[in-house]
Amino acid sequence: MEEVKKGKDQEQINEGVVNIRNDPVMQSAIDVLGLLAKNSRIILRSKGNSIPNAVAVANIITEKLMKGNSKVESIKLDTDSAPGIGRMLSTIEIILIKC
Repeated sequence: MEEVKKGKDQEQINEGVVNIRNDPVMQSAIDVLGLLAKNSRIILRSKGNSIPNAVAVANIITEKLMKGNSKVESIKLDTDSAPGIGRMLSTIEIILIKC
């Protein structure tokens, strides 16, 4: 079963996977908090200029909203380059879990 919910600049695909884009950070954190209440594991994904937003959302969840009840399980960083163009696009994947 695939659940798709699209916001202005944020897209949620499947349960537990959230693509963070250029939404207001606090609104994204509240959305992720709601998902974390339903699931014990959430994956935040982001690309390019929205990577700081994903990091901020993870920090807000683990340090402010659910301090002591959640933690960052892992962080994966990657960079892709388009063949022939030479442009590079960084990506991040942050896995949050409830304790």
